Amino acid sequence: MSAIAIEQPRGRTLAVRQGIGRGVLLLLVLAALWGLWEGYRALWIHERWTWPFVVDNTTMPHLHDIVHALFQPARFQGPLLISVLLKAAAFTAKEAAVGFAMGAAAGFALGVVLAHFRILQRGLLPYVVASQTVPILVVAPMVVIYLGSKGVPGWFSVSVIAAYLTFFPVTINTIRGMHSADRRAHELMRSYAAGGWRVLWKLRFPSALPFIFAALKVSATASIVGAVIGELPSSIQDGLGGQILNYSQYYTTQPTGLWATNVIAALLGISFFLAVMIAEKVVVRRAPENLA
Repeated sequence: MSAIAIEQPRGRTLAVRQGIGRGVLLLLVLAALWGLWEGYRALWIHERWTWPFVVDNTTMPHLHDIVHALFQPARFQGPLLISVLLKAAAFTAKEAAVGFAMGAAAGFALGVVLAHFRILQRGLLPYVVASQTVPILVVAPMVVIYLGSKGVPGWFSVSVIAAYLTFFPVTINTIRGMHSADRRAHELMRSYAAGGWRVLWKLRFPSALPFIFAALKVSATASIVGAVIGELPSSIQDGLGGQILNYSQYYTTQPTGLWATNVIAALLGISFFLAVMIAEKVVVRRAPENLA
C-alpha cells in the first residue's frame, strides 16, 4: 500500500476529529454565554443593583424565553415568528449582499488607484477618511430621498447605504496591503523590466490579500448594519429594519419579540462573516505562493 493511500484515511480522520472538536467547542461557548447571561441576571435581580441599568424581564429576559418566542405565532393565529424573521432576514441579506459587493469593488478599485499613484493618495485619502465622519443616520435619509426621486427602487437605495459603510475599510486595507510587498521582490521584478501594472497584479495584489480579507470581514458585518439602518428612512417593512421598528413599539409589553429580531440579525451578520472566512481560505490557499 502506498504512502499516499495511507495518508488519505489519516487526513479524513483528522478532519473529522477537528470538526467534532470545533462543534464541542461551539456548544461549550454557547453554554458559557448562556450561564453568564442568566447568572448576571439572577445576581442583579437578587441584589437589586441598578448599575449600569435596571435588570428585569424587559431589559434582560430569559434566553429560553427569547428562543421560545421564535417558535410562537408572530400574530394571533399567524405564522411563527421565526418564519417571519427568516423571510425578513432574506430580504435584508439581498440588500446587504448587493451593497457589500458594490462597496468592496469600489473600495478595492479606489485602494488600487491610490496605492499606485501617490499624488492621488495624498490628495484624496483625507476626503475618504472624512466621508466616514458623517453619521450614517444623517446620510441614509439623504441617499433614500435623492435616489427615490430618480426612480431607484427603495431596496437598492438601502444597498447603496450598505456600500457606504463597506468601501472604507476595504480602501484603507487595500492601500496598506499594496505597500506591504517585499521590496527585494519588487526590485527583482523591476530588474526584469516588469511594468507597473504587472508588478501590481503579480506581486502587490497577492501580498495584499490578507489585508483585503481582514477588511472584508469587517465590511461584511458592517453591510448588515447599513442595510438595517437604511431600511428605517426607506419605510421598507420587508426587512429586519422594519421588524425592529415594529417590535420596538411593543417592547414594554412584549420585549422578547425585539430580542428575537436582534438575535436573527446577529446570526445574519455571523453568516456573512463566515462566508468571507470560507472565501479567504479558498483564495489564499490557492494563491501562487501557497501552491509552490
